[in-house]
Amino acid sequence: MKVLKLSAQGLPQSWISLEQAVLHYAAQEVRWETGREVAVFHGGHNAITGLQSKIAVSSIIGTKGVPRINPFALTPSLTNSKLFARDRKLCAYCGQAHAENELTREHIIPFAQNGRDHWMNVVTACKSCNHRKGSRTPEQAHMPLLYAPYVPSLWEDFILCNRRILADQMEFLMAHVPRSSRLLM
Repeated sequence: MKVLKLSAQGLPQSWISLEQAVLHYAAQEVRWETGREVAVFHGGHNAITGLQSKIAVSSIIGTKGVPRINPFALTPSLTNSKLFARDRKLCAYCGQAHAENELTREHIIPFAQNGRDHWMNVVTACKSCNHRKGSRTPEQAHMPLLYAPYVPSLWEDFILCNRRILADQMEFLMAHVPRSSRLLM
């Protein structure tokens, strides 16, 4: 289980472990929290009061500090699992849904024609369609794209890079994805 760590302003920073979240709580770096309580950690007993310390961890925390970078200027890292999730595991050429092991990263403009490996030049394709297209463009292969590629937003990237998102975390992230996001369809 991961905790969604946000900046104090509410911008996603990272997915962190429960232990990392406890460190933020213990260091009094958590400015606010939302979502449900996902764990309670018990510490030692106070020598004077006899009370045991405890830290309750929420699924979403906002921490002190301001990010040093503009998160909207970041381009999410491109991985096959994120690509397949962005494209909902649908082949861009035949439109069929496939299991991940039947999919490939397909370059719209192939490397052989000076294509590059970036979000706007890749789509999900089944192995059969990828092989049939070969080192040609969709136009050259007479295989039109069924959907257009796009660069995921910061919010979409946080959804794409975590397979086990709690319902309240998903609701929080989905409330911020662009209305044009394929993840909303």
